[in-house]
Amino acid sequence: MADTVVLNKRKKWNDEAKWGLVFAMLPVVEFLLFTAGPFIFSILASFTNWNSMGDHDFVGLDNYKELFADPRFWKSLWNTFFYMIGIPIGMFWALFLALSFNRNMRGVKVFRVIYYIPVVSSIVAISILWRWLYNGDYGLLNQFLEWAFGIKGPNWMYNEATVKPGIMAMAVWKGVGFTALLYLGGLQNLPSSYYEAAYVDGASPFTIFRKITWPLMRPITFFIVITGIIGGAQMIVEPQIMTDNGGPNYSAATIVFYIWEKAFSSADAKGYACAASWILAIIIFVVTAIQFKFGPESDNYLE
Repeated sequence: MADTVVLNKRKKWNDEAKWGLVFAMLPVVEFLLFTAGPFIFSILASFTNWNSMGDHDFVGLDNYKELFADPRFWKSLWNTFFYMIGIPIGMFWALFLALSFNRNMRGVKVFRVIYYIPVVSSIVAISILWRWLYNGDYGLLNQFLEWAFGIKGPNWMYNEATVKPGIMAMAVWKGVGFTALLYLGGLQNLPSSYYEAAYVDGASPFTIFRKITWPLMRPITFFIVITGIIGGAQMIVEPQIMTDNGGPNYSAATIVFYIWEKAFSSADAKGYACAASWILAIIIFVVTAIQFKFGPESDNYLE
């Protein structure tokens, strides 16, 4: 009888272990099929003239040589880094909003929701809306400039000098709500003992912010910078929707827009696009590694 019970328990455990292994293997299979597989394939394809349909003819480093010789590649790379100027701008704006949202004021929750609405809105819809806003003939921005200051504004998205700042302003506006939410969460979890000691010592609000609040927010700032750089390096929808063919003289195109254009504008450029993608991946990796190297190393941020 005892042996039968042991055998039944062992069989039950074996059945549960098998089903557990099956369910545990599903994410592994998904990773191999949709991440590791394409990851390895893209490396190999970057050394071929793959056209996504026929054979892969090995071309060595020709794709990379052609890539580095293309002025449009360097211009799109410069445009991508230019857009990242919006990261510190958005951070300071978001920190100011978070400090305001952290105060016990009437209606502050309504403003939190209002500023977060663009974050959850469709990027395509927002891009179309802002393109209309920037329209040189009937856009609200130019109408406001003419009504308020008597200035005839430019055609923002068709002017090489204004297209990048215009897109950057939209990107900052869309993301500031999320960044402010992160800062707000950090502010509401700061230890009150530091502030109580500072008030007893008679520290001014600016000194408290500079010596306590800002240093303690370093981990959140570090996270925002890292994710901002990675997200900024992958920008494509904004220039794709708000401009035509990457803007005047390719002045608004990003590196991902360049990769997309190469991948789908020529029948035999898929391998070339893979090479460009790997250059972008290496750049992101290097920049991220530098950030981690010089990022906060300890939990004592007030030192």
